[in-house]
Amino acid sequence: MQGLARLVQVQGRALSASLLQHIRLGGSALSSTIQTRKESGQPDKESLEEHGFERSTIADILKEKGQKADGSWLWCTVDQTVYDAVKQMTSHNVGALLVVKRGEKALAGIITERDYLRKIIVQGRSSKTTKVGDIMTDENKLITVSPDTKVLRAMELMTDNRIRHIPVVENKEMKGMVSIGDVVRAVVDEHREELQRLNSFIQGSY
Repeated sequence: MQGLARLVQVQGRALSASLLQHIRLGGSALSSTIQTRKESGQPDKESLEEHGFERSTIADILKEKGQKADGSWLWCTVDQTVYDAVKQMTSHNVGALLVVKRGEKALAGIITERDYLRKIIVQGRSSKTTKVGDIMTDENKLITVSPDTKVLRAMELMTDNRIRHIPVVENKEMKGMVSIGDVVRAVVDEHREELQRLNSFIQGSY
């Protein structure tokens, strides 16, 4: 996973640059088309470059995940047993849960499948007697993002820190959680859309 964000970023920009170079070298016919679009108020190649890649934010992912109701908003409390938390993960097919503080919905930490394996299974502890608060990653050690964080930035944080889930927090309030799969999918989709848009411009259908 290490370096995945940088690889996607470099490849995306290389593809974009290649297509834009094609626009610049496309000959008199394409130049004429661009000039016509300038005169008619339609976007030219400069405005296309301004759009660029990496426009998507974490808020875009959360909106999509909310529509799919895939468990990204699930949470447990510090007082629940690890067994109950893992059971909840399994029933909703998720790999992590946000943990909230006792009697409130303020973020206390995160519990993941990795925590269960390393701190329960490997250490021979009982998941039915161990509390979530005893094995979770505490809030002061959490790496978080805000809804306004760019998706690629979130991917960089996740790959650099070797984590697969990252909480989304705004003004100390929980907004949800995204996974490495979510951010990779979002970046790939954005690059695909950008290339299609540039290709349409080249072919004159933009």
